[in-house]
Amino acid sequence: MTDSTQQPSDALVFFGATGDLAHKKIFPALQAMARRGKLNFRLVGIGRSRWTSEQFRARARDSIEKHSKIDEAAFAKLASAMRYIDGDYNNASTFQKLREELGPAKQPLHYLAIPPSAFSTVVNGLAQVGCTQQARVVLEKPFGRDLASAKELNATLHSAFDESRIFRIDHYLGKSSVQNLALFRFANTFLEPIWNRNYVHSVQITMAEKIGVEGRGKFYEEAGAIRDVVQNHMLQVVSLLAMEPPAHSYREAMRDEQVKTLRSVRPLSPEHVVRGQFRGYRDEAGVAPDSHVETFAALRMHIDAWRWEGVPFYIRVGKCLPCSATEVVVTLKRPPMLALPANEANYYRFKLSPDVIIALGARIKKAGDDMSTEALELKLVQQPSADDLDPYERLLGDAMQGDPILFARQDGVEAAWSVVEPVLDCRTKLHEYEPGTWGPAESDKLIDADGGWHNPC
Repeated sequence: MTDSTQQPSDALVFFGATGDLAHKKIFPALQAMARRGKLNFRLVGIGRSRWTSEQFRARARDSIEKHSKIDEAAFAKLASAMRYIDGDYNNASTFQKLREELGPAKQPLHYLAIPPSAFSTVVNGLAQVGCTQQARVVLEKPFGRDLASAKELNATLHSAFDESRIFRIDHYLGKSSVQNLALFRFANTFLEPIWNRNYVHSVQITMAEKIGVEGRGKFYEEAGAIRDVVQNHMLQVVSLLAMEPPAHSYREAMRDEQVKTLRSVRPLSPEHVVRGQFRGYRDEAGVAPDSHVETFAALRMHIDAWRWEGVPFYIRVGKCLPCSATEVVVTLKRPPMLALPANEANYYRFKLSPDVIIALGARIKKAGDDMSTEALELKLVQQPSADDLDPYERLLGDAMQGDPILFARQDGVEAAWSVVEPVLDCRTKLHEYEPGTWGPAESDKLIDADGGWHNPC
């Protein structure tokens, strides 16, 4: 008998098909799949906008015109595959219509781009009409608000789907630049011997956004920077930087090593966290006038593992900062014979966005008679390629094929929540900072002993 977990899905069911995510990300990704000849399945959108299938197709075209570029041949293929069901998730007839629309499809992929409060209703509705047997399910972050709610969410999903059929999308894992962190480590012989506490002095990761909350004040009030990007994006980057080499003999080796690393991260201590809020945040629509939600967070964490004992990992994220960029800087220990300041040591720099750069910071002799040094940076710059896949195109394709490697697993999600749990819900002091700066001054004090922050722009 063929293992159905290895068979590609034969239909994509998109709950929340009239929402912002579909408009900004999913329709362009689906056209890209059609252009590459990978859209050979039926697409059924479900929403509550009282649309027809023709209006659904018009929405898809508008999406691609605004967020990508229309390829008429590819779009025609996408449009021919699209169907729309208008219905209430609380009404059993909605799921009966879906079962009929799926026709001969036996192994659909259900994409839940809906509020988490509706997950249970939709999962139960699918199960009642037999749409969960041999099916897969995709859901967007946040995967809960804390450890308890994450466990509750997983219990809801597992009531109808095996863990091997659950795909938790973190679009960060679909970025080639992020995947390159692990590949660069393990594909280059010169790096692995020094990638440990004997040679690494510190690691810092900055994810800066120039924009503010962009009209999403209500959402941000329920999330904050730690929930929004530290618990998921940033801890995923930490796991790729710090994980042990995965074995190649079984599929789950990569995720096993990432989870082992996350379980080794010491839960955060309030004294190692600085939270900030940009001036003007409380004037945003949907934001409480006395809000204590952070739009900036800087933290120091430690990994209780042989390889990384004593090496501090610093994370800094924030909105209304001077630029939008994500960068990792791994600073090496100073040579014993030279009295160099901490910020003049060798380093590796990985720029993940907006450009993709891998750089080595070295010291060379300065021109002149004396033996003083100056900094030199050697760069590898990866140019954009037509073969590059958008993160959503890559992740949608992998989910349709049943490939879980670039998706978060239950135990990894729960381990990440365990790390941030001690500092959730405004348990530390909030510092105001001016838009266009690098956050509150208190964040500098957090890292002063290790040479200060490396600003990515």
